[in-house]
This record gives sequence, structure tokens and C-alpha cells, in this order.
Amino acid sequence: MTQRSATHATFAIERVYPHEIARVFRAFADPAAKKKWFAPPQEGQPDRHSMDFRVGGREVNAGGMHGGHVYVYTAVYQDIVPDERIVYSYDMTMDDVRISVSVATLEFRPQGAGTRLLLTEQGVFLDGHDNPEQRERGTKGLLEMLGRSLAN
Repeated sequence: MTQRSATHATFAIERVYPHEIARVFRAFADPAAKKKWFAPPQEGQPDRHSMDFRVGGREVNAGGMHGGHVYVYTAVYQDIVPDERIVYSYDMTMDDVRISVSVATLEFRPQGAGTRLLLTEQGVFLDGHDNPEQRERGTKGLLEMLGRSLAN
């Protein structure tokens, strides 16, 4: 029997990108633009990605290493203010086992000629399958991939 647990945590990450807000926001809102950076770094591209960017719309991103675990990110957009804010809730599964449930907020603010992005995530990490430190580290990696994608 699995030992049940729920670990709650909140983290905030701030990044400044030397690109206008509309371009940074589009990297989250446009499915083709998001697919370029929102993928596991080892895999390059997800095995499955779908995105319906609207309030109530869903996004699914699934992938994994050959012969390894399959991870699925399933999000629902709760609030969208163009070029200002995106709020979404999401869960993560590993091989059909739910490992976490989170609410995340992205805030886009001017920073000189660029954009200051503030990401705040409130999560519950379930049964020891994931933890806040791993999630924060993974999210920072995704934001680094976003920066590289915006530079191209």
C-alpha cells in the first residue's frame, strides 16, 4: 500500500526578457509558439500536445523517455487578460498516477523596453511522487527554454 501524503507549497519566479510584452505573452498563448519551448528538455518535443487558449480551454502535454515514465500535464485556463495575466490550474500524472495539482498565475509587466514575468505557483504534491523543489527547478528550466525560444 502506498503511504499517502500531501505537501503544500508556494513559489514565485521572476524573469526579465528583453522583448515586448505582446511577444512574451504570445509565447504562452499561441500553440505553435508554446510547443517550441514547453517540452521536456531531454525529448525536444512532447509526444502529444494540444492547446485551446481561452477561459475554460484545456492544454495537454504528454511525453517521456523511451521505456521510462510517461508524464502528462493537463491544464485548464481560468483567467486570461491579454498581455497582462494568465491564470490556470493543472495536474501532473506519471504513468496515470496523479502526482500534483497546482494553480499558477503569470503576470506580465513592462520592464524598460522588455517584459518582467512573474510566475506564482501554489501546489499540492501527492504521495511523495513529486516535491516543490523539483517542480520549482523544472519550472525555472522551462523559463530558460522560453528565453532561448524568444531569442530566435
